[in-house]
Amino acid sequence: MTTQDPLKNTEPYVSPGMPPLKISKKTTSFFEFWPMWVMYLPVVLQWLILSLFYRSLTLPLLANPNLKLSGMVGVQKSDLLAQAKGKCDEAILDWFTYEIDDRELDKQVQDIENLIARNKFDFPLVCKPDIGCRGSGVKLVKDFDQVKKYLQAYPSGSFVMLQKLASFEPEAGVFFIKEPKAKKGKIISLALKYSPYVVGNGQDTLEELILKDKRASDLIHLYRSRHKSQLSKVIAAGEPYKLVFSASHSKGAIFKDANDYITDRLTQSLNEILSDLPEFYYGRLDIKFPDIESLQNGNGIEIVEINTASSEPLHIWDGDASFKDAIMSLLFQYRMLFKLGSQNRSRGFKTPGLKTLLAHWQKERRLKEFYPETD
Repeated sequence: MTTQDPLKNTEPYVSPGMPPLKISKKTTSFFEFWPMWVMYLPVVLQWLILSLFYRSLTLPLLANPNLKLSGMVGVQKSDLLAQAKGKCDEAILDWFTYEIDDRELDKQVQDIENLIARNKFDFPLVCKPDIGCRGSGVKLVKDFDQVKKYLQAYPSGSFVMLQKLASFEPEAGVFFIKEPKAKKGKIISLALKYSPYVVGNGQDTLEELILKDKRASDLIHLYRSRHKSQLSKVIAAGEPYKLVFSASHSKGAIFKDANDYITDRLTQSLNEILSDLPEFYYGRLDIKFPDIESLQNGNGIEIVEINTASSEPLHIWDGDASFKDAIMSLLFQYRMLFKLGSQNRSRGFKTPGLKTLLAHWQKERRLKEFYPETD
């Protein structure tokens, strides 16, 4: 495995183990940062049509019948992760949750200190809300003072998740679908997740480096508040400076279509892992891996999260993706949600009501108001 020399390589700096990142003349697609409700208008229309065909408005919420609402909205991440056994449990990065209460923060931090010791965690580690999506509220914490500051943002009764930091930097989103009666599932989308960097020259400040970068300058509104204490700092020559920790597209990470890297070995490996997650048929795994060759061989996979009914195939947010292909991918995945829901309904599972869906949506919306800014 080779590492790029930031001073000699004209391509954007990428984490060791990732393929080179090619940025085309257009740094983002014209729809890449549209409001989500605009992108989902065709999905809503199709949902209504399919609801008439299948005679159920909430049928997609049965795609993963062991998980409340199939994880569509307002469902704790830990509910699904706790169901993992065997190889799946081994692949998921170690985690635990903590419920915030009304006691003094110092006492709660002491609780977390005990849990960290019991679970043999080391700093740095990742804190994130147990209910949330699109990377909201994700923080890398390096000591107990930062843990205390993180807890301050949350109201009593909410849950936070603390998770071990991955062993590797390379990251991908792998969308997996399996029909209930099928022996094996398949990967329908693979996208590589690049954390954006700027490379110092010993003269320019961080803000000047961002403004000179072709893509980062278009998204500087995402970086200014996050790095406000460092904007005037001159970055040393050749030093890569990471602009995003959480590889979330809405926070500035770069997603690239990697469907050409899907192999039979990777598919087989994921089937073996996910066979130890009961009644899981639909979702996207956010995974870390040592390098692209290991990913293709299905080796060294570390699962950060498993996103379910509301997740997306990440290749649609590639700056080179066409609007038509993005919409067609979204429509396909929601047709699959109805199809899987129908198959599980025929197996005896009952569809949840709209009242339950609305209550969970309101809960997540209310909690997101408290989440700290994502790293």
